[in-house]
Amino acid sequence: MITNFWDQRYAEHESVYGLEPNQFFKTFIDNNKPGTILLPAEGEGRNALYAAQQGWTVDAFDYSAVAKEKALQRATTLGLSIHYDVKDIASFVPEKQYDAVALIYVHLPELLRKNFHANMIAALKPGGYLVIEAFSKDQIHHQSGGPTDPNLLYDAPTLCSDFQLLHIINCGQKEVLLSEGKFHSGYADVLRLIAQKW
Repeated sequence: MITNFWDQRYAEHESVYGLEPNQFFKTFIDNNKPGTILLPAEGEGRNALYAAQQGWTVDAFDYSAVAKEKALQRATTLGLSIHYDVKDIASFVPEKQYDAVALIYVHLPELLRKNFHANMIAALKPGGYLVIEAFSKDQIHHQSGGPTDPNLLYDAPTLCSDFQLLHIINCGQKEVLLSEGKFHSGYADVLRLIAQKW
């Protein structure tokens, strides 16, 4: 059912979350030396392609085969190379480690979230960075995007608990003005986290 929903959404719209990278992600990429990066739930590839443009070696995956096809078509148009798989977060197990992992609006139910976040720690090399932007629980009061189920929204203590094995560099909530396509548009309450593996 989830796969069908996302396939349909990506098929029905020329661009669901816009073509430009998420701004928080862009800032991280712009200020760090290129390396290897993993992007789960990457959708149409806006963040993966930006990272590749800046010299990063990119692995990405998503539920949706339609999203993958659109991402790879745009990569070809831009003359870029990314590795993109169709995978389910619930069954994902990292096969290697990365210099960075970015979770941009990856919202999951509690048990799945805890298991997946533990896998993301395992996916980091020592010294590697975790980058997260997600909707906070206060986003329930906005119409600018994100889950409508409050159980799928996050708070800072939850994220810090999930990643307590990492060195938390920055974790905080912020109101931002989103302009990321039709489905992320307007004022929003987000959480932003950067952490590093010891």
